[in-house]
Amino acid sequence: MARDGWPYFDPEYETLSIRINPPSVAVDNTSCKDCTLVKVDSLNKPGILLEVVQILSDLDLIITKAYISSDGGWFMDVFHVTDQHGNKITESNTIEHIEKALGPKGHTADVLKTWQGKQVGVHSSGDHTAIELTGRDRPGLLSEIFAVLANLHFNVIAAEVWTHNRRIACLLYVNDDSTCRAVDDPSRLSTMEVQLNNILRGCEDDRNVARTNFSASVTHVDRRLHQMLFADRDYEGGCLSTEAGYPPSFTPKITIDRCVEKGYSVVTVNCKDRSKLMFDIVCTLTDMQYVVFHATITSDGPYASQEYYIRHMDGCTLDTEGEKQRVIKCLEAAIRRRVSEDLILELCAKDRVGLLSEVTRVLRENGLSVTRAGVTTVGEQGIHVFYVRDASGDPVDMKTIEGLRKEIGQTMMLNVKKVQTCVKAPESSSWSKTSFSFGSLLGKFRN
Repeated sequence: MARDGWPYFDPEYETLSIRINPPSVAVDNTSCKDCTLVKVDSLNKPGILLEVVQILSDLDLIITKAYISSDGGWFMDVFHVTDQHGNKITESNTIEHIEKALGPKGHTADVLKTWQGKQVGVHSSGDHTAIELTGRDRPGLLSEIFAVLANLHFNVIAAEVWTHNRRIACLLYVNDDSTCRAVDDPSRLSTMEVQLNNILRGCEDDRNVARTNFSASVTHVDRRLHQMLFADRDYEGGCLSTEAGYPPSFTPKITIDRCVEKGYSVVTVNCKDRSKLMFDIVCTLTDMQYVVFHATITSDGPYASQEYYIRHMDGCTLDTEGEKQRVIKCLEAAIRRRVSEDLILELCAKDRVGLLSEVTRVLRENGLSVTRAGVTTVGEQGIHVFYVRDASGDPVDMKTIEGLRKEIGQTMMLNVKKVQTCVKAPESSSWSKTSFSFGSLLGKFRN
């Protein structure tokens, strides 16, 4: 058909229903004495629950209770939230961001992109190139990855690393160490891809064991890491229940029943509560093509109970035992990817090429394995967070940490924390909370 014969489609039509019935957002600090209520009323659309939970999670808010209803054409949510210290949300900037991101402007402007550090996927654009890596995890692997990039004159300006069930997923943002621009030379990118794949494969010949991709999509960082590990089938294998560093008390109890009257499958999750638990569950259900129609989220002390009424996007429920077991395994993996009893090492230093290679080499030489990592650059400062455990699986000896302080403490600031296994820690605990503020660490470094 000739182009002139195509029917005209007004680009404004896609947002017409939102403009006619704009979403309503209320941040209520008066109805409840110990938390802030975030109420959202909006037209229903695919993925809207994940979008709302993602925004609250990006602000590091703790969801203590939630009531979700999106049956029909309308979406109505109430979230009870606190900050990481269990206090109400009182900062005007945070409240304003919630109202803008979840309100009418959040659907027509770039409000969702204003909260830094949560988008990934610009392929060789501007000042960075985005790289995705998946493969079999092993002690020292991250050190080898950073060493390869340093040798090829790539500077890592940001990164997120997750490991689970002996698999690793990395999102890396790199640029040229001399121009500080994205690298678009095909030969350099090809050389990097070959060397990284060789590192990821190790001694194995199977090409499917490791993957290096240059990301071209724009996806939330945490969601993309979930997708990468899901695609790598980290939910399979026999070591899920015995993985080193995984607290037995965090083992989730997941059941799937059927609500015959309403035609839903009911997914019930009971486990130790933690930050971003709801995001991880909703993200997994959404990416598995399930729609949440109703949900109830509650926390009782350190434990959480979450109930989701779902159907597949084609309208079907989970009728076979195979379908149910697959969803249970995938949800269990999603919950466990962020759980550990590792130590947290927070490091701040003047950024330079090879800094990450040096730091991870020192960690490896001291018998420490990195299970998760967050890397970012603020101005000229490199700010890095590493979750580490003893490579043998035993608890980390504090003598090792003291040796680490002496070895790298002369050139960078090092702060050590212990991961807490519940959202609210007892006041008598001698360890700091696991919530991490890049701003506070950078302020200490500058002082």
